[in-house]
Amino acid sequence: MSEFQLVMPKMGESIAEATIIRWTKNEGDSISVDETVLEIATDKVDSEVPSPKAGKLIKRLFNEGDVVPVNAPIAIISLEGSAAASAPVSSAIPAEIKQAVEQTEKTIQQTQETITPAPGNRFYSPLVLNIAKAENISMAVLETIAGTGAEGRVTKRDILAFVQNKGNVTPSAPQTTSISPASTPKPVVSASVPPRPPVSLSGGDEIIEMDRMRKLIADHMVMSKHTSPHVTSFVEADVTNMVVWRDKAKKVYEKREGEKITFTPMFIECVAKAIKDFPMINVSVDGNNIIKRKNINIGMAAALPTGNLIVPVIKSADGMNLLGLTKSVNDLANRARANKLAPDDIQGGTFTLTNVGGFGNVMGTPIINQPQVAIMATGSIKKKPAVLETPMGDVIAIRHMMFLSLSYDHRVVDGSLGGSFLKRVADYMEQWDVNREI
Repeated sequence: MSEFQLVMPKMGESIAEATIIRWTKNEGDSISVDETVLEIATDKVDSEVPSPKAGKLIKRLFNEGDVVPVNAPIAIISLEGSAAASAPVSSAIPAEIKQAVEQTEKTIQQTQETITPAPGNRFYSPLVLNIAKAENISMAVLETIAGTGAEGRVTKRDILAFVQNKGNVTPSAPQTTSISPASTPKPVVSASVPPRPPVSLSGGDEIIEMDRMRKLIADHMVMSKHTSPHVTSFVEADVTNMVVWRDKAKKVYEKREGEKITFTPMFIECVAKAIKDFPMINVSVDGNNIIKRKNINIGMAAALPTGNLIVPVIKSADGMNLLGLTKSVNDLANRARANKLAPDDIQGGTFTLTNVGGFGNVMGTPIINQPQVAIMATGSIKKKPAVLETPMGDVIAIRHMMFLSLSYDHRVVDGSLGGSFLKRVADYMEQWDVNREI
């Protein structure tokens, strides 16, 4: 009997689990090599899982909506030409796999008997739900626990910290967890949240349910504001040299490379240079520890046709020249619009750049993309009269001006660092060499 176990693939360094969205094959269906068997979701990216071997699907080990750890078996496939194709399904499953699946299904079923899922925006792993069941934590209370996992997901550590500290909360005081002196402080876990304001409906109003990605974005934004005290600084940069250079280079570049050159890779180059000057802007916070990142991985926020937002990441941006940055930016942007990003494409960012100017806005106050500590927004480029200092005295000239804004985590980035970094980015933009080659 020849069988193959299709496992949940590992789709990124920090990804430990994925959710099954849809099975594209039913039990008994034939499968060709590299044919998609199911679709899965992790964080913001939906992916297809193909079969590396041809055969027949004889058992699906999980249902749609289940959260499955990476490397766990998710399906049993009998290989072509084997006797397993005609064998009963029950005998085709190895005993250890069958036992693991039955245990997982039992855990989920027992958890769901105690916790009735409420209309929430987050996924919970079977392990977290099982702990909640054992500790008599209702779904309503579970929804209030701030998660430190990807996209604000509640991890085992989060729920265990909540269980350990919930007895220390007094009803008469604001209910937040306490931290013992011997423990390392972690992000505060709220035991209660303000009630949501009532929403009234009138005739003609339309109710639109958030899609999965919008729910994840909403959770992530709320978690970020809950985690980091946001401060935003602004500068205005004279980007005339960048505009003049791009106007001169874009036709030559497009004819040579067959693609456009935008301002984004130019901005990223300036940001990467400024980060090397101020490396403490390229950090993350873990309790009382500051993690100084070795790599400069810059995420670029991109709007999808659906209106949702995704942040593909350019890895080691400081090690690329302008040509390499342009190729990477165009590739990630095209694959983002076509929903072809791989999970690893949105992992590992250490700093984020967002272009609010693409929508005609002159400036913005972006929300930090956790666990980073800073995000920069570029506004629209406008022609303005500006005072220039010349050897013959001050003159007023028409210049291309742009506002830059930097939102930063005031726990670890003070105004001096945040403001100096932002001014350095503006300096690199203003000093752009109009005669450089690409």
